[in-house]
Amino acid sequence: MNIIAGRLVGAARTLGLWATIVTNEVPGSNRGEARGSEHERGDVPGWVMITLMSAVLVMGLLAIAAPALEGLFQQAISKVSK
Repeated sequence: MNIIAGRLVGAARTLGLWATIVTNEVPGSNRGEARGSEHERGDVPGWVMITLMSAVLVMGLLAIAAPALEGLFQQAISKVSK
């Protein structure tokens, strides 16, 4: 369980860093002006956060369910190999 928790924390840190890079704008850039006014750009940072939160939720559920899934797998393999 400690390995899974460590991977979960590492993945969350990586996703957090990636979200920071994606949502921060470079000073002096004119990305919004190239596509129209600022309100026409859409809610990209919001969708990024929804995607990241969904990924973290799935990883958290997998971390909780991993022992049970491993037990089911071992039980199935033992029944097939008999």
